[in-house]
Amino acid sequence: MQELTKAQKSRNAIKIFQTMADALALRGYYKPSGQSGQTLKDALRMLSPEIYGTMNDPRTTELKGLEYVIDRLPRGIEECSRIVLTAQEYLEDTSFEKIEPLRRRRTSYRVSDKDICFVITRGLSEIYDILTHITFLVIEAKKIRNQMRVREWDDLEKTVTNHQELDGSELDRAIWNLSIILGRTYQETKETYAYLEKNRKEANSNRGLFQIIHSLGKRMQEEETSKENELLIYFTPSLRDMIGHHRYAQKWAVAIKEKLCGLGLQDRPIHIISANMHSVMNTLYGYASGACDQEVTCEDFFLMIRDRTDEVKAYAKEYGLYEIPDKSGAHIDCQVIDTALLKSVSFHPELGVEMSVPESEKPPVILVMDYAFGTQAFEVMDELLGPFETEDSLLKFNIESISVMGKAGILPGKKGDIMLASAHVLEGTPHNYIVHNDLKKEDFDTDVYEGVIVTVLGTSLQNRDVLRRFQTTSWKAVGLEMEGGHYQRAINAAIIREHISGNVKVRYAYYASDNPLMSGQTLASGSMGTEGIPSTYMITRVILEKILSSS
Repeated sequence: MQELTKAQKSRNAIKIFQTMADALALRGYYKPSGQSGQTLKDALRMLSPEIYGTMNDPRTTELKGLEYVIDRLPRGIEECSRIVLTAQEYLEDTSFEKIEPLRRRRTSYRVSDKDICFVITRGLSEIYDILTHITFLVIEAKKIRNQMRVREWDDLEKTVTNHQELDGSELDRAIWNLSIILGRTYQETKETYAYLEKNRKEANSNRGLFQIIHSLGKRMQEEETSKENELLIYFTPSLRDMIGHHRYAQKWAVAIKEKLCGLGLQDRPIHIISANMHSVMNTLYGYASGACDQEVTCEDFFLMIRDRTDEVKAYAKEYGLYEIPDKSGAHIDCQVIDTALLKSVSFHPELGVEMSVPESEKPPVILVMDYAFGTQAFEVMDELLGPFETEDSLLKFNIESISVMGKAGILPGKKGDIMLASAHVLEGTPHNYIVHNDLKKEDFDTDVYEGVIVTVLGTSLQNRDVLRRFQTTSWKAVGLEMEGGHYQRAINAAIIREHISGNVKVRYAYYASDNPLMSGQTLASGSMGTEGIPSTYMITRVILEKILSSS
């Protein structure tokens, strides 16, 4: 029998993890210490995602992966022995502490010292994301538990229970002791300590490295002493009923359509942009608002706005910008820009747009929607492109273009480069979509890669073998992300159902946030900093020029 390649084994591991996660959600519960939990751990170990670094090394605790996970899970998760995943339970009016992680838009509630509840509003991708991170924490907690016999553990307990701020030689000794427990160097441990401490003080997002490590080890120890203390993951019936039914997406889309009608914009040409909540606004209004950073000349298009979003927003609201904060639970805010009110706005010289709409034509409307998460992209776009049922009629909006500007992992290039999709391939499925992309290489003055973009199950479920296969075989993939294929699936469905015209312009451009094939450039290596600013604004500029070129 022919032995499977590493890439094939990795693809099997991804499929096993997905299938098991789906089955457990339908079943309603599982224990990471049980057989089902062991299957998830085995699949994650077999996959050995790049983002989790040395997870498979039993001698060391993976610190960069820990930083990544802690930033995306609620404060105190390491202490809890019961984790509940549910649909909207209307917990806002309870006494439970509401917690939102530092770097992931998700809502959770601390129900008790040992119980935490995730409110799942963004579909299956959010469930996979949470379960992947929890499985990683369980693997690392077991390593820490095995180190509780060393004498340095007593020093760690004193550090945690004293509740005193450490500095100088005391802090150095505490970090040194912790480094022995973790099997890492002093410098590696100090870097992670400093990273988490900065977040703890600035955003109150976690409890600091000493307490996190101590809590992970103690929880695992308590689990061994009594079955009542075993970690339990529970999926409520309301969550199982909600999966795949667009509950939050429908409320979200209705709110947007009501706003458009309320503003009297329902008969105007509409251009949808999936992007962040600042780049389109800054590009259109930043120059005229007077909020240019005085340390750099306003001639520098990419750096003209720094930390002055509030000033730009105040100006923009006087000239056609309307905000639609999300109240549905979808975690996707929106902006509406009435370009008819842009005629008196001075644009940056590098923005090649002149607002001159013939009287026979209606000025376009730009709808900017914040990033979706994974499979949620299909749900929200599917609902957004559908007709709006009013009391009197069924209203179809005139959608002229759909642009997606996102961040993605790049395979042949480096951070900050740009990728243009010629097709989207949904990992692990037969769904492949050719993209007639209205964006071309020559539209940009930087390194641009055109080709297949792989829409993956999750960024935490990828490794080099799978990604190299997509890059080096006839797929010739240039990048990976989580939403593009799901957006395109919704767009194709809307064309087939005649909700939108088959002539709708589609634009997909991604800036490289990481290179998962290069050490030191994975997502766990930290944020991009200013590296992504030029690419973000270059893509934004080109999209706006395409939209407004005939206006």
